[in-house]
Amino acid sequence: MSAGCYPQNLDYNVTGGKLNCGMSVVDSVEILNGRKLTDDEYFKAALLGWGVEFLQAYYFVSDDMTDQSITRRGQPCWYRVEAVNLLAINDAYLLEGSNYYLLKKHFRSEPYYVYLLDVFHDTTFQTDIGQLIDLITAPEDNIDLSKFSLAKHQKIVIFKTAYYSFYLPALAMYMCGIPHSSTNDPYELAQKILVPLGEYFQAQDDFLDFAAPPEVLGKVGTDIIDNKCSWCVNTALAIMMPAQRKAAEARVKELYEEIGIRERYAEYEEGAYKRIIGLIETIPTEGADVGAGDVKLKREVFKVFLDKIYKGHK
Repeated sequence: MSAGCYPQNLDYNVTGGKLNCGMSVVDSVEILNGRKLTDDEYFKAALLGWGVEFLQAYYFVSDDMTDQSITRRGQPCWYRVEAVNLLAINDAYLLEGSNYYLLKKHFRSEPYYVYLLDVFHDTTFQTDIGQLIDLITAPEDNIDLSKFSLAKHQKIVIFKTAYYSFYLPALAMYMCGIPHSSTNDPYELAQKILVPLGEYFQAQDDFLDFAAPPEVLGKVGTDIIDNKCSWCVNTALAIMMPAQRKAAEARVKELYEEIGIRERYAEYEEGAYKRIIGLIETIPTEGADVGAGDVKLKREVFKVFLDKIYKGHK
């Protein structure tokens, strides 16, 4: 593989996943409109979906370098590919920058263009804050479990993952012309639902890092080795005896089994699902009136997101 080849960067890092995030934007636009999309509408919705995938790829490439991860989506991390190495830093910047180039080229004349920029910029900044909190809470070379707690884990997740999930439907909502409102703002309602959904998604991801084999997970789980402030370790620390806190990776996995981490995750998952369903049901069955046109905020937008995550480890 040639180093510094932009098309190969795209093929390797953007198209290798399930593309659920990108397709969710298209699904949301179609659900909100309540009809089949025109060719132009589908093109624009799909383009926003690809923007999500570009941004996600940017974080994957940069995060893998920061964590010195081994594999991603069943193949070596980009920086570990022969002749790539530190060029991956610039490749990550290209992935992020490409998104804004496409937005400018295809959406500059749209009245909601500035809102799209706001969503991507705000979410990137929030995610960067989450990355920083994660790194300073759990540096690999200085293990200090006193910094760990489920509250700290929640804070990391809200910034690093939960806001990241929020902008998926927000992009669709802006494209469909759903306005902000001084009362019962639909974007605030969406955030109230999607932040807990993002928390649940990250807890599931943390659990799978421990419980799923590499061939199922698509990567080698490294949360234990990397001293990550994950849901598993914080759940364990909350109930462990002091003597159990001193352990290497293999012993940590044994301890997880000893304290019944699988059963505790199953309990957490059911509770998270019911809580999120309850939030979704605050939207009227006929859709939330958002004050303009025929487009209404609908339960199905959020239910589709939840269904893609729920029991994702099965």
